[in-house]
Amino acid sequence: MAVYTVHQPPLREGEAAPDPERFVLVRDGFYVWAFLLGPVWMAWRRLWLVLVLYIVLLIGIGAALRFADVATGFQTLILFAIAVLLGLEAATLWRWTLRRRGWKNVGVVVGDDPESAERRFFADWIDRDHPASPGNNSTTPQSTMRMPKLGNPEIIGLFPEANKPR
Repeated sequence: MAVYTVHQPPLREGEAAPDPERFVLVRDGFYVWAFLLGPVWMAWRRLWLVLVLYIVLLIGIGAALRFADVATGFQTLILFAIAVLLGLEAATLWRWTLRRRGWKNVGVVVGDDPESAERRFFADWIDRDHPASPGNNSTTPQSTMRMPKLGNPEIIGLFPEANKPR
């Protein structure tokens, strides 16, 4: 199962509530397309500032390696490491861009695929906005869970009560 962060867009003019169709789910994990085709992936996601910084970084590293007269094999290894790093941090760069544009991170959800994660998030989101009333027989997992009563607050660990046999 994958972990997704859910991002809410900024409100448009005349909007009282955000449009659920515009929410974005960003999966945690390695992005293969960002690893293989970094600039294309960034352009596809419209990460323009990230793309410009990536190109400047590659030009700077390439110039420094040529100036230092580093072997071609080592230059290739460094560029491969940058591509792996981009694949690993692609979700973070995407989240950073969304936050810069005014999007809010409104939750984290787990799902087998984006569709099931989206269904799970919006079902929970509706439950949060419309909690079960006292006359309503429906229960949510949050309403049925209770914190255990604590015994002596000075006891630390898994021992239930002080001075009792185990």
